[in-house]
Amino acid sequence: MADPDLVIILRTHSDIEANIVRGLLEAHGIESTLISHVAHPVFPLTRDGRTEVRLAVRAADATEAQRIIEMHRGDAGRGQLVRGRAGFEEFEARLGYRFRDRDLLESALTHRSRANEDETGVVTDNESLEFLGDSVLGFLIAETLFRVFPDFDEGQKSKIKASLVSTTTLARFAGRLNLGDYLVLGRGEEKTGGRRKRALLADGYEALIAAIYLDGGIEAARAFTARQFGPAIEAARQPAFSEGDHKSRLQEYLQAQERALPEYHVVAESGPDHRKVFEVDVSVNGEVIASAGGRSKKEAEQAAAKLALAKLGGEPGE
Repeated sequence: MADPDLVIILRTHSDIEANIVRGLLEAHGIESTLISHVAHPVFPLTRDGRTEVRLAVRAADATEAQRIIEMHRGDAGRGQLVRGRAGFEEFEARLGYRFRDRDLLESALTHRSRANEDETGVVTDNESLEFLGDSVLGFLIAETLFRVFPDFDEGQKSKIKASLVSTTTLARFAGRLNLGDYLVLGRGEEKTGGRRKRALLADGYEALIAAIYLDGGIEAARAFTARQFGPAIEAARQPAFSEGDHKSRLQEYLQAQERALPEYHVVAESGPDHRKVFEVDVSVNGEVIASAGGRSKKEAEQAAAKLALAKLGGEPGE
């Protein structure tokens, strides 16, 4: 913008906040200039709010720009306008962890689609944090299983670990935290439902673990994963877990193949009330993959899922 008559409409210590507002104004046809002289490392760890980032518009656009910003105040924490990081405070309450360096949390929640749209080069996405978080989580889960299940062999512990760190499990845990509401996405990803995509949620969850580790050390990360994974690890003690939850495995297998989720239908019931037998079909995209019977609907569904896995090549059936 060549016009020297600029009005600063936003002052913040958050590059991401400034760029989100800039994108918001751009969507309403208002040009803006980001004023910052900060050189950013891969992990912006120690600014501690000392550097101010300013966003300016032409004087003629200032009133409308302020109106647009105020209109979107209610979207704080949902990737559309981070209002003084108030949304992060709510998210931190969900995490049970308060960051000393909020830049780490911002980076953990920023998808590459948002960074790709940034022309200033100041937005850091979460891919490096995701890479680190995958290793940190893997170590902490392996350490916990080593302590909790000393009598389990390597194969048993590996099986439990694989289930706990799967994309499906991580996306489910991210959902419990409402992590998707806080992701910072590009406009294209926003329009295609990125906040509910399992891969994005799982990646963001791993990046979050890395951010906690970098901010508070291994003990902070260990405490967080213990809270998050404790019930699931306890459930691994149950016989049903070691025998296999075939329905969950079938769902995970289909998701990995980018196919539709399975559907179960009771197609027949037989026998007296005290000895009923249920016949269940499992289908994908309307196509019946397998059928099986059981003394309860749950048992029949698990049996059908087991056969479906065998037919699809996911796991052995009988």
